[in-house]
Amino acid sequence: MNINEQVEYLMQGTEYGDETLKKKMADELRIRLQTCEKEGRVLRVYCGFDPTKADLHLGHTVPMRKLRQFQELGHDVSFVIGNYTSLIGDPSDKDVLRPQLTTDEVEANARTYAEQAFRILDPAKTTIRYNAEWLAGISFRDLIRLASNFTIQQFLTRENFKLRWEKGDPVYLHETFYSLMQGFDAYTLNADVQIGGTDQLFNIMTASRKIMEFMGLQPNIAIILGILPGTDGVVKMSKSLGNHVPISTDAADMYGKVMSIPDFAMGVYYRLTTRLTPPEIAEIEKGIKSGDLHPRDAKMRLAREISAAFYGEDEALKAEQLFVETFQKGAIPEDIPVIKIEPTTTIVDILLSAGLAKSKSEARRLIDQNGVRFEGNVVQDPAFAFVAEGVLQVGKRHFLRIVKA
Repeated sequence: MNINEQVEYLMQGTEYGDETLKKKMADELRIRLQTCEKEGRVLRVYCGFDPTKADLHLGHTVPMRKLRQFQELGHDVSFVIGNYTSLIGDPSDKDVLRPQLTTDEVEANARTYAEQAFRILDPAKTTIRYNAEWLAGISFRDLIRLASNFTIQQFLTRENFKLRWEKGDPVYLHETFYSLMQGFDAYTLNADVQIGGTDQLFNIMTASRKIMEFMGLQPNIAIILGILPGTDGVVKMSKSLGNHVPISTDAADMYGKVMSIPDFAMGVYYRLTTRLTPPEIAEIEKGIKSGDLHPRDAKMRLAREISAAFYGEDEALKAEQLFVETFQKGAIPEDIPVIKIEPTTTIVDILLSAGLAKSKSEARRLIDQNGVRFEGNVVQDPAFAFVAEGVLQVGKRHFLRIVKA
């Protein structure tokens, strides 16, 4: 790619809420790429991830996908695990105080994040850093110098703080430190580019850039990505809302969940979660609009692209074949797991033992939502006991053959 093509590719999926600001970042990126080319160096790119949860969904991987795009173009990528910022918790996308995690919780989650990140990133081209390396040594003198760049008003005009202030809910002083800490991350890494979601606009555009300039460095370029909607295509992807696509699942489940998104959401999914370039995505959208490409086929390609990124091409093709056989032809897969049961085995027992529910409450929720069928009939009783052998279907993608022990 030439530099203009690189800029178009790297700015794909970005949202700033202001076209002038977006153009400014695109122009700065173009100039920085030209400068690096003249100097014979590559861009220093990073994104920070606070390990506040152990399990990730597809929405969490959007900035990882952008890091991978920078890697593909030969740039230097740092994956920063916020094992120190996590002790505060980012207030950016919350209108309530985030719970403070213990050091042990952060460390356990951090290990999981690193493992899952390498399903997208190239391990050989990724530097893993922990921001406790530099933040743990900050003194009160350092904190005073950093804080002198900001006013209380700047924080109180942020929507999440403003809502809490207006409701009379407390806004704690330590929450304002988060932006300063993130800015110090950017300064320490001397980053050319910092990646984050729209909830990070203030932290990156205001805090990081201002602190880098204050400390005598060229401010970094903010790549601000849109937020991936859930499988409903509207609301932000969230495990608590049940509209998420987990990445610690299997190819068939991931493929099926992507196929369930509405047609109108395909564009944002293509831009935020795949390796396709802007011209390739434009060609797909043009084909749908003209009628030359059926939306179903476009969505199948999307599901295949996403599944292959996490599970490989072979597993993605198997998932597609299973989807076609099961949903387009109405068949029950031949090769499905066999579960042997005792007379006292209940439906909840099976969901737990097969790993289709993590707890009894989750199993009951699946049943309450009419997500469990036995021999084609909806199971409505959590105490349902099997009196005959047959096929159990959980959701749209999981099948078990029930046989007596």
